Amino acid sequence: MQFTVTRRQFLCTTALGVGAVLTPSLVRAVEPFQRSSPPRLRLSLAAYSFREYFRDASHSRERQVDAAKKIDLFQFVDYCAVQGCEGAELTSYYFPPDANDEYLLKLKHHAIVRGVSISGTAVGNTFTHPEGKDRQREVALVKKWINNAAVMGAPHIRIFAGTAPRGINQGEAKKFCIGAIEECAAVAAQKGVFMGIENHGGIVEEPKELLDIIRTVQSPWVGINLDTGNFHTDDPYRDLELCAPYAVNVQIKSEVRRRRGGMEAADLKRMIGILRKANYQGFVALEYEAKPDPFDEVPKLLKELRALMAG
Repeated sequence: MQFTVTRRQFLCTTALGVGAVLTPSLVRAVEPFQRSSPPRLRLSLAAYSFREYFRDASHSRERQVDAAKKIDLFQFVDYCAVQGCEGAELTSYYFPPDANDEYLLKLKHHAIVRGVSISGTAVGNTFTHPEGKDRQREVALVKKWINNAAVMGAPHIRIFAGTAPRGINQGEAKKFCIGAIEECAAVAAQKGVFMGIENHGGIVEEPKELLDIIRTVQSPWVGINLDTGNFHTDDPYRDLELCAPYAVNVQIKSEVRRRRGGMEAADLKRMIGILRKANYQGFVALEYEAKPDPFDEVPKLLKELRALMAG
């Protein structure tokens, strides 16, 4: 007798922590998540907010900062605890190059003791390469960090799609990207880690392209990492609303940029309203990218977001 369940039944089963085996009948294109209970927004903070202050960070901007403010991931978790964040998003860029399972478990232990959930991690990758060593390298990187997320108990990993390489058109790049995502999604399903494709320019610069990829990928463990500052379109708020039903993680920013115009302050109340309308249930990680000192601005933004999310 063939065993089939609906996507809602599958998601409810995994949410309850009951083991499930992915049979062929369960592997389908990504659909909007059916969340029947009220919205539940959980405040987190992305380590990327302090990108200039991590010791030996590979993605720091070229700017001198006060050495006394330099931190590591353990201190970042402490900061999240002091600020009352439920979660801490630990960007892969700020881990030691030789970080092994022992280090990851030590960091997990530290977070548990401080009462902070590791809400996810984030990796920088490009999935638009054709078959070959470049593609293999990028796929291996993402698989490694899926495993790292599982060791730390993180439910989510942010990934990128990428930009079409020279000589490859958008259609070909999308096919390569979908294939790479599905290959990694097989590992994500085994580890119980969601992969969130971020709206991060390149072949997912517009919501239509991102949604085309999401709706094609054959895995229930793939969704959107919705970055509220990354649609530089005519109406970023409309585009966020289109993508919110597919979100498995949200990175909220204090600024937006439209197609024609510079940076403007984000309407955080409107953004939270979009998530509520989509019945989103999950982490909302502040990812601070504005110029003023994050040690001054992040606490104020967290306070504002906490009030909006509780309202």
